[in-house]
Amino acid sequence: MAKAKVTMEVGNDGVAVITFVNPPVNALAIQIFAGLKEKWNEAAMRNDVKAIVLTGYGGRFSGGFDINVFEKVHKTDDVSLLPDVSVELMTNIMEDGKKPAVAAVEGLCLGGGLELALGCHARIAAPRTQLGLPELSLGVLPGSGGTQRLPRLIGLPKAIDMMMTSKPIMSEEGEKLGLIDAVVPSKELLKVARQWALDIAERHKPWMRSLHRTDKIGSLSEAHEVLKLARKQVKQTARNMPQHFACLDVIEEGIVHGGYNGVLKEAKVFEDLVLSDTSRGLVHVFFAQRATSKVPNVTDIGLKPRPVKKVAIIGGGLMGSGIATSLVLSNIFVIIKEINPEYLQKGIKTVEANIRGLVARKKLQQDKANKAFSMVKGVLDYSEFKDVDMVIEAVIENVPLKQQIFIDIEKVCPPHCILASNTSTIDLNVIGKKTSSQDRVIGAHFFSPAHVMPLLEIIRTEKTSAQAILDLMAVGKTIKKVPVVVGNCTGFAVNRTFFPYAQSAQFLANLGVDVYRIDAQIISFGLPIGPFQLQDLAGYGVAIATGKEYSSAFPDRIFKSPLLDLLIKSGRNGKNNGKGYYIYKKGEKARPDPSVLPIIEESRRLTNIMPGGKPISITDQEIVEMILFPVVNEACRVLDEGL
Repeated sequence: MAKAKVTMEVGNDGVAVITFVNPPVNALAIQIFAGLKEKWNEAAMRNDVKAIVLTGYGGRFSGGFDINVFEKVHKTDDVSLLPDVSVELMTNIMEDGKKPAVAAVEGLCLGGGLELALGCHARIAAPRTQLGLPELSLGVLPGSGGTQRLPRLIGLPKAIDMMMTSKPIMSEEGEKLGLIDAVVPSKELLKVARQWALDIAERHKPWMRSLHRTDKIGSLSEAHEVLKLARKQVKQTARNMPQHFACLDVIEEGIVHGGYNGVLKEAKVFEDLVLSDTSRGLVHVFFAQRATSKVPNVTDIGLKPRPVKKVAIIGGGLMGSGIATSLVLSNIFVIIKEINPEYLQKGIKTVEANIRGLVARKKLQQDKANKAFSMVKGVLDYSEFKDVDMVIEAVIENVPLKQQIFIDIEKVCPPHCILASNTSTIDLNVIGKKTSSQDRVIGAHFFSPAHVMPLLEIIRTEKTSAQAILDLMAVGKTIKKVPVVVGNCTGFAVNRTFFPYAQSAQFLANLGVDVYRIDAQIISFGLPIGPFQLQDLAGYGVAIATGKEYSSAFPDRIFKSPLLDLLIKSGRNGKNNGKGYYIYKKGEKARPDPSVLPIIEESRRLTNIMPGGKPISITDQEIVEMILFPVVNEACRVLDEGL
């Protein structure tokens, strides 16, 4: 790892080019800030320097602040470890300095990197440079003036949108918005930036201090309206996230009391947020996601992933067609096998509908959609399986059926072919029990809808080869999933961790707690839907099939509730037939169904666990704890068992 450093070269034209070096993404480590301060002060003092250009090493400006520092702060609770750069470096030394500075940005210009560029007096970018302030996704806010300078350059609505969503924009859009002064080819970037800096020094171009601008902010009443709307949206999309509301408060401070006051408040609020539970959690997730790509004895033994060009999927239902969609969108040829023409037609049509949906939502261009349509083929037998690189079985949770499929595919597929199952709960040793190629048996557990959800749970048995695991991890990355390798047991890591969730909900319902109150409290806690609506969406058949697996695997912590059987008997099957705990009508929001209450009463009568036959008294907080603490406990077991 090259040591982080800052260099300065002064050309014959009188421009000092200050470059920070910290590969691979030029993260802004503590020593980079120290180096910038030193070089900037040196450039300010030198008589042979007329202007400054700031750039990053190796074709990337900066991926932002070094997040390892957050981890150190979280371990020590010591905020003094954070560099104090917003006022002294970015505002006093850079922006209010005596010599004009131009940022020459390319590749990445994110977080603290963009804030450095905002502290300069102009910004020149290479094509397709990413510009963004993603700090809210780490539980904090832009802490080096970003909340103040970005709105002053591009206007309040777009600046708020960029910060609230943490989504970057490209330099081309940045130029239209006024964030970037010019987009030029990469090889001309430094030349143009040098000339631009000299033009400012010689007053041929305006010397713009972003923090002093007000022309893009609009009137105070307009700004208040924009902020009011933003707060309303945050209440809907991120109501449990303190950083979103804090960020809007800090933006408002700067608009009402001036940019400098905004910068001071921003620095203080940043320190408070770094120590919040939210930031600790999100920083943990950031590092955990990156750690998923390193699997001991798989990714570190010199193996290379083999190319997977053709995949067969057995079962074209909701999961099978979703998986097929993901694969064809990444140029992997797919064969879908079904048991009759009607099911096959339905599966292919679902893939096409998924792709058309992406086009309609402007997530996919039509020419790419046309290519994807041509990459999928339907079959009714195994004759085309002779050259596939991987088979994914995605049929119903039925052990004998899955075992038979694995016997069949082992016979017809080439010897290198990976034999994968999309089972969500069944132990893989049971599924692959009757095959002799145990080293190729692996779990590829997608989450519904499979072409949208980013997680791919890869399940290894004790016999699965490192090569098969590596190949499936590579496929996962190709189709833009986060592949997480876990051990084998009933429910694996994710569903095993979450099986007590439905259990606790049923337990509370049978203790007399209103099911809609339970759902409402879980949504209020921050999950998108509650446990009863989740059951409606998944379908009761799935809940009963998986429930049987958990009953036999973990009999010591199972609550048997008759409620689902009673619902099925009364002709309900959740969203599938429009009737469950909720009523589902096309184009309408799901609404509670009062006619389900007598069925719930019948379940309570049968289980007979209400103390003295009366519903228990319970607080909202206790509901959340009774639903989610068992999930936490199960997660601890999953870790403890090395899964």
